[in-house]
Amino acid sequence: MSGVYNSLSDARILDLPTMASTLNATLFRKGDVAYSNDGDGGVSSVNPMADFSNDGGGAGNFSNHTETDFERYTRIVIPTIFGFILVLGLFGNSLVIIVVLADKHMRNTTNILILSLAFADLFFILFCVPFTATGYATTVWPFGQVGCKMAQYAMHVCAYASVYTLVLMALDRYVAVVHAIRSMTWRSERNTWIAVFITWLICLVGNSPILVQYNVHEYPWGAENRSVCINTHHIRDNRVGRTFYTCFLFFGYIIPLGVTLLMYGLMLKRLLYGVVPGGASQSAESIRAKKRVTRMVIIVEVIFAICWLPIQIILFMQAFDKYPAEEATLALLFASNCLAYMNSCVNPILYAFLSENFRRSFCKFLCCSSGSRRMEYERTNARFTVTENNATKTTYVNNSKMYTPV
Repeated sequence: MSGVYNSLSDARILDLPTMASTLNATLFRKGDVAYSNDGDGGVSSVNPMADFSNDGGGAGNFSNHTETDFERYTRIVIPTIFGFILVLGLFGNSLVIIVVLADKHMRNTTNILILSLAFADLFFILFCVPFTATGYATTVWPFGQVGCKMAQYAMHVCAYASVYTLVLMALDRYVAVVHAIRSMTWRSERNTWIAVFITWLICLVGNSPILVQYNVHEYPWGAENRSVCINTHHIRDNRVGRTFYTCFLFFGYIIPLGVTLLMYGLMLKRLLYGVVPGGASQSAESIRAKKRVTRMVIIVEVIFAICWLPIQIILFMQAFDKYPAEEATLALLFASNCLAYMNSCVNPILYAFLSENFRRSFCKFLCCSSGSRRMEYERTNARFTVTENNATKTTYVNNSKMYTPV
């Protein structure tokens, strides 16, 4: 199966079951690439079903009735699921952004990273889900060349920004737990914003080749002309697609999650078998708060790894022509696509269940509470005491903000 149809938002794979017979009727094939008979030698499409003959042997797995039903149901079910993801993701991530920006008590290092992740998820949903749903529901790309380039660029930038924000969250947890004293100066809002800015800048610059590689590709399909937004450079040279999705798998999944796993491993080792620096000066409440925040971040990372694993494997297999074009495998691809998109709307739900701070802030915002009731915010750093003028005062480092209660 040709990797040309690889994309985070490519729905034209719906054409695969009948592409072999249609292309053989209108085109002649050379290798894996189908060329038009108009004599100009231009690439018009790709034949991913080269192993299926027209004599009913190989292609017999797809009867006309089955093909029609499969495509019809897919064009209804998948956009419906995407619509649900769009509404839930927009609401949840917007709520996270609002409560962090509006409530000064919520602006700490961990929540700034959660804010970056919420923006990445929100932009991913806005730039990926509607375009993909349209691709499933129609047979043409209606958004033009600029829309094709910008949509693909934005969705890949957001995908990378999400995973590397998770790396920053793991790093934040590591220094907060293992280097509790020194992290009082490291884990500042200013340093966190700088790290977020650098991460987004690298993602924006690193994905700039997409603006050149992705274009609207038109191809004949029986009596109609269809179009799709794909990596046209891959059509000319399949090594481009293989390199692209190998990099996406390793730099967008394996390497960042491997680094994250290493940091959590070192952190858990210290918590289980060693003494956390500064532990003697930390209150039991502070230690419990750290554990709760760390548990929440780990669960967010695990959910991300689970949701993105199937689509990463499938995209990689497609790029190397190892993914079979069968009804069951196509259904698995669609399900994996939905699972990856679903990850962008589950994080706010996780925050609501796992973080007391977010749960209270959500309730305060949604219920429009007057604010007369004092809200307690978890302290996730050290507490220490100082003696001044024969009076002892307790000083807290509250999520990177130092204050002394009167």
